[in-house]
Amino acid sequence: LLLRWRRRRALWRKVAEAQERQERSLVRMEAAARRFREQHPSVNVVSILSLPLPELSKKLRDGSLPPDHVFYAYVGKALQIATETNCITEFLQESETQLRKAKLMEKRGLLHGVPVSIKDSIDCQGHDSTLGFIKNLNKPAAEDSVVVQVLKRQGAIPFVKTNVPQSLISYDCKNLIFGQTRNPLLFTRTPGGSSGGEGALVGGGGSILGIGTDVGGSLRFPAAFCGICAIKPTGNRLSKRGVLAGVVGQKAVAAAVGPLAKDVESLALCLRALLSEDMFSLDSTVPPLPFNEEVYSSTKPLRIGYYETDFFTMPSPAMRRAIRETKQLLEEAGHTLVPFELTNVDYVIFNYCVRGMFADGGSSFVKKFKGEMERGGLGLFFWLAKAPHWLKILLSWIAKPFVPRFSSIVRSLKENTVDEVWSLHHEIEDFCHQFIAQWKKLNLDVMLCPMLGPALGIGYPAKLSVAVSYTMLYNALDFPAGVVPVTLVTDEDEEELKGYKGYYQDWWDRTLAKAFRGSVGMPVAVQCVALPWQEELCLRFMKEVETL
Repeated sequence: LLLRWRRRRALWRKVAEAQERQERSLVRMEAAARRFREQHPSVNVVSILSLPLPELSKKLRDGSLPPDHVFYAYVGKALQIATETNCITEFLQESETQLRKAKLMEKRGLLHGVPVSIKDSIDCQGHDSTLGFIKNLNKPAAEDSVVVQVLKRQGAIPFVKTNVPQSLISYDCKNLIFGQTRNPLLFTRTPGGSSGGEGALVGGGGSILGIGTDVGGSLRFPAAFCGICAIKPTGNRLSKRGVLAGVVGQKAVAAAVGPLAKDVESLALCLRALLSEDMFSLDSTVPPLPFNEEVYSSTKPLRIGYYETDFFTMPSPAMRRAIRETKQLLEEAGHTLVPFELTNVDYVIFNYCVRGMFADGGSSFVKKFKGEMERGGLGLFFWLAKAPHWLKILLSWIAKPFVPRFSSIVRSLKENTVDEVWSLHHEIEDFCHQFIAQWKKLNLDVMLCPMLGPALGIGYPAKLSVAVSYTMLYNALDFPAGVVPVTLVTDEDEEELKGYKGYYQDWWDRTLAKAFRGSVGMPVAVQCVALPWQEELCLRFMKEVETL
């Protein structure tokens, strides 16, 4: 007991030190922003913050806007949003040195002088990538991740790191070190996760461009919940070197690095900058596919597949309306919309996603929490992961008639043999080819799909892991998928929600109905999907949706 007490005290000390560092970061940001305001009282910060990224970057490149004006405008705004939402974990002090160098630069990259926020799990030299784990504190990265190196070579200035949920395997944004991040649009709501700090900061206007990651919706949830845009590219389109994962080594569900921004044009500019020779030379495992301008700027009418539901997670009234209204606008603009039939999403979620990510029965994931003081609401998962196989089989069998989804989760958390893992990977490949065959049979260019929304209340995502079905499908398939906000929850949606039952009418469905409530005025997005390696077509479709 004494040893445990001493260990816990040492852990609390590490947490307290990290929190003090976070506090000092905000103090530094405040001092820097104040110093700049005093020295340049005539600078119109509001007009700088109102510029969209393409216009801002153009002014920075042609010298009509000094980089320090932009940098300190965003430092000041980021500080305000951090104070309101608790989204920033650290101010990258070297960004001020980089800023001084940027002013002297002759050669100007596409993102010259643009301040960029970086998710906690993406390595920045000299800074921790904690994943919300105490054990990862005071272990600064030896070098920048490839994506950060490329951003810097393109002239961007990474200036803050942002908060994540413990382990990244969550679409809320809370950990024991830095606490809970709140949604900038409504503080009682989650900003989504795991790129939740990014969603809150970009959504609140404290960053013009953010970089996050996505393994089940971790870019798309924060964007949808905070009313902004994001794209999850094909898993290997952007380098993942120096980017930490929630579950290391698993190949069943593809993770990806991607940008978040207020509009689609900003995402396109970011991908233009990243898909450069720098990226391909720094990481030769990334296919050398530069940004395809012709595809992105094409205006030919599209043939678009769509569905209103996946028959697994019943859409909220606002989600269903978002799809219907977007479909109608697209048809009126001359595009062809074709119904797409989704089947067996329950099998995909339980057998490919849950079983694929935790193919060892969850034991390696559980090991990550060894020595931690909190398990981020994963108590039941831990118990199941540690339970003997015979008990899981028995529990699954007993639960099946009453709570079939719980029964399927229990059955999915079995420890697989190597042979079973290989069979699973083969099955996922087959599923992907069947999905593409169905897509090509309908002669589709892209797909319009629902996106979970509006933002759930804080704490609800931990109780609603099953609600990732709309996003995680496209990680299992490894298709590029972006989100665009299209509408706000109305009083009529709220009224209609009273009749929400769900497809299984189980505890999860009842909880999701509660989580959706009281959201009038909150944004709701749609998902835009393309085939693998067609990020430019995905963005072109997103742009179309955004414009309409």
